Amino acid sequence: MKVNLLFFIFFITQGLCGQQTFLEKLSAAAISLTKQEVSYDPSYFSIDYPNGDVPKDKGVCTDVIIRAYRKLDIDLQKQVHEDMKAHFSDYPKVWGLSVTDKNIDHRRVPNLMKFFSRNGKELSITQNAEDYRPGDIVSWNLNGALTHIGIVVNKKSLDEQRFLIVHNIGGGQVIEDVLFSYKISGHYRYQPL
Repeated sequence: MKVNLLFFIFFITQGLCGQQTFLEKLSAAAISLTKQEVSYDPSYFSIDYPNGDVPKDKGVCTDVIIRAYRKLDIDLQKQVHEDMKAHFSDYPKVWGLSVTDKNIDHRRVPNLMKFFSRNGKELSITQNAEDYRPGDIVSWNLNGALTHIGIVVNKKSLDEQRFLIVHNIGGGQVIEDVLFSYKISGHYRYQPL
């Protein structure tokens, strides 16, 4: 009886009983976003709070992250806003703000990076593709202060060497083999309880 209970606990903790883990669900949510037509639009929008979103046919790289988590009933707008209000001095001062802005704070890559490092796991940045798992969040430095962010998903590159990324770098919400195409600046895993 004890052995059966131990095997049951092992299977549950390993997600082997047919239920998807949170990170698997996040990966699937990100992939589902690629079916939605979205044009790249970095405009400032006044949005509802909580659960506000820019128009469904518009967005940037951060909106991919926000929408994927929202599909799992996680409101990053609210979570980032509350964390920034409580720990404003910990967040980047790139924009010269002295207070939070619930319309845009969660849509800025450096703020998401800080939020994920404060509230999730900050993982090692390596050149080993095996270190990047579906559901992980990766940020890149494209050029100077220009940053980018995407989600690792459970689809492999043509050579089966690495997982693909869902992101929006200008061509809409797409799935591409870009993990090592830019300089990685952050690697995170965020799965709220």
